[in-house]
Amino acid sequence: MTTQQETRPSAAAKPVRWAADAVVTMREGARLRLDYSAQSLWRVDRMIDELRREGTPYEAVKNVLRGLGAYAGEVIVRQTGAEWWASGGDHWVRTPDGRMWDPLEEARRCFAGGDGSLRLLCRDATADVHHG
Repeated sequence: MTTQQETRPSAAAKPVRWAADAVVTMREGARLRLDYSAQSLWRVDRMIDELRREGTPYEAVKNVLRGLGAYAGEVIVRQTGAEWWASGGDHWVRTPDGRMWDPLEEARRCFAGGDGSLRLLCRDATADVHHG
């Protein structure tokens, strides 16, 4: 397992850490078990929805949102063999079919307007893999 982590491009370093931090935060703070499965993103979407409905200020949750977005990205990476790409402080996931996904932005959209969904993003990103 460790060798795989070491060979992953440096673009992955931050999102992987953010995702791991989010897993710990959710487990300790919200008793939420995140196992990097697509199913777990149901719980993540619901969690973000609750934060939004409680009127939590964005500044208070932006790191959590970043972590949950990175977590969704890692779910896609693990399911499809996608890669993290980074540019100017932004991070995307590039699936093997060449499409780019922005789970961190999706997490923010989820929180801001309630119209985003990490679960649906992951479903779209992994759809072709399962059929192919």
